[in-house]
Amino acid sequence: MKGKKPFDFWIFISVLMLLSIGLIMLFSASYPSAYNYHNGNAYYFVERQIIFAVVGVIGMLIISRVDYHKLGKISPILFVISLVLLVLVRIPGIGTKLNGAYRWIFIGPISFQPSELLKISMILFFSYSLSKRRDELKYFFKGLLPYLILIAIFSGLLLIEPHLSCTVLVVIVAAIILFCAGAKIKHFMLLGIPAVGALITAIITLPHARKRLTTFLDPMQDKQGDSWQIIQSLYAIGSGRLFGKGLGKGMQKHLYLPEPYNDFIFAVIAEELGFIGVLAILMLFFVFIWRGIKVAINTPDVFGSLVAIGLTSLIGMQVVINVAVVTSSIPATGIALPFFSSGGTSLTFMLCSIGILLNISKQANYDRI
Repeated sequence: MKGKKPFDFWIFISVLMLLSIGLIMLFSASYPSAYNYHNGNAYYFVERQIIFAVVGVIGMLIISRVDYHKLGKISPILFVISLVLLVLVRIPGIGTKLNGAYRWIFIGPISFQPSELLKISMILFFSYSLSKRRDELKYFFKGLLPYLILIAIFSGLLLIEPHLSCTVLVVIVAAIILFCAGAKIKHFMLLGIPAVGALITAIITLPHARKRLTTFLDPMQDKQGDSWQIIQSLYAIGSGRLFGKGLGKGMQKHLYLPEPYNDFIFAVIAEELGFIGVLAILMLFFVFIWRGIKVAINTPDVFGSLVAIGLTSLIGMQVVINVAVVTSSIPATGIALPFFSSGGTSLTFMLCSIGILLNISKQANYDRI
């Protein structure tokens, strides 16, 4: 019966395990930096993360009890609010410039990135709209073009922050949702050339993006400068070998690897837990992605199916891109590792989005074990 089934146990347990391991690894990766830069408080990063994790888990459990169809009805409002916040973040006095980018709005001691709300609201709105206009999607101008215009609007707002990594991530997830909704492959192929052209233009016009590309192509050209972080990351990964140096015994986090608690925390994991530890963590992510896809396939309505695949893709793509960056397989993007990287509001939003996925799983038709 609808709403009477339990939520997916494997999604829930994999998330809790990833979150628990993530908090442990965050403390291990962050305590040298926290001690040196925050008045000897080695717990500075992890204690904040724990607070947001608790709030996020509570939010996840509450949202898992809310019928996801209700979220679909308010998704247009959430999407518009997201776009408005992306505009406001560029206004002096509202948005705050940190590290050369306008990405944060501060509400008291709490920093908030409008892009985090955009990720979820875009998935909900696109899924809700496409579930009602699915038959029109086979036509380019009548069906696909309106969504491409929306993608261009929020991509432009993200790029002027600038936030290229989030732009790439959200565009990929939007494309996955459109494809699963029934968009024709030939339309995507035709859009490939202008999309690549737009990406090249962004790289050329954004100095930090251009610098990251040149660093990726030849990391040894500036070993003491722009390439320092990726080189230290590779040192950490290589020194971990099969079983790692042991939890807390890594060396690169001791002010060699810049900000090891953020985007490059995967390097610390590899150094301390080794290949075996990394493989175990990636298997937990695989379990989450597998069950998320299973929910999407077995959900009885199109809206729920698209939301499930969108949320699963959002987390899955972040893992793939983050690991690729840390191993120098692609240029640095600034995408965090879900459940592990420091970032309180990001973690809270992510856990709340998983609450939506859990609610969808309650109404999916498949065996829970």
